[in-house]
Amino acid sequence: MPANLPPQYHEAEKIYRSAKTPEEKVEALEAMLAIMPKHKGTDHLRAELRRRIAKHQEEAQRRPSAGRKGSSYNVRREGAGQIVLVGLPNAGKSQLVSALTDAAIEVADYPFATKVPAPGMMRFENIQIQLVDMPPLIDREAKPWLSHLLRNSDVLLVMIDLGEDPLIQMDTILAELEGMKVRLIGMEMTDELLIGVAQKKALLVGNKNDLSNAAENYNLLKSRYGDKLAVVSISAQKGIGLEEMKRAIYNLLDIILVYTKSPGAKADRDEPVVLRTGSTVEEAAASVHKDFLKNLKYAQVWGSGKFDGQRVSRGYVLEDGDIIEFHI
Repeated sequence: MPANLPPQYHEAEKIYRSAKTPEEKVEALEAMLAIMPKHKGTDHLRAELRRRIAKHQEEAQRRPSAGRKGSSYNVRREGAGQIVLVGLPNAGKSQLVSALTDAAIEVADYPFATKVPAPGMMRFENIQIQLVDMPPLIDREAKPWLSHLLRNSDVLLVMIDLGEDPLIQMDTILAELEGMKVRLIGMEMTDELLIGVAQKKALLVGNKNDLSNAAENYNLLKSRYGDKLAVVSISAQKGIGLEEMKRAIYNLLDIILVYTKSPGAKADRDEPVVLRTGSTVEEAAASVHKDFLKNLKYAQVWGSGKFDGQRVSRGYVLEDGDIIEFHI
């Protein structure tokens, strides 16, 4: 099926090819991804753009933060994905990161307690996902460097306090993000070419659902944004809804888990290889060890193949849950 790409896509592609920095390349690629029509004819191209975005994001993180305009902090991505928490003061971001990770997070009942980004690792099934606690979006001292970390994340976790008016909070959050040229995928967008605007996947999390007025406020939130964004209800303090939230985060990461095995042995189900959706056998080999990629002759796949143990080439596209056996 032909891709049938619109003229705006090719304009964004020209900007991508002339971009000088990893950040500029990511912005152009995200614009291309947003403009691209969604159908089977664009599946492989969509996967390729996502791989390029991941590559340039890694390049951006390797660059010294001191040399990056407006950025004083950098959080190196670890685990299967980087989730950056955003919200207003006292929404419960720090409490959530403290509850789900081993990070030493200060949890306080006064606003603006978080002054710098604080990462921690959250376990989900057999993988680790990075959560990054952040200062409130309205913290003016954090403004010069906040935007970079939001733009370089895999997913934004937008935290709403269900004890307060959720729609007013969302209006404020969306305005602050717009000011940093960050837009949530799923929200209304203009037809203009959005070069310079980072389009981010987001999970909308209503926190403090144990409060008396939480159900009413959550219904307001869900009715306004539920058809645009993934929305879940939790209590970070009580531990309610956290597993559902973890699953929602995983679903937004656009990753697959594949498992390796040695000839004659069972698959290692404890240590999956985490790959971007659309990744190939060659990319899986490279993520395991550079010698695997260098010396790889072929691989066998259990799962997505036409039959178990199917012999496949380097370019074979893997699917979630596949078992792969490398032959070198």
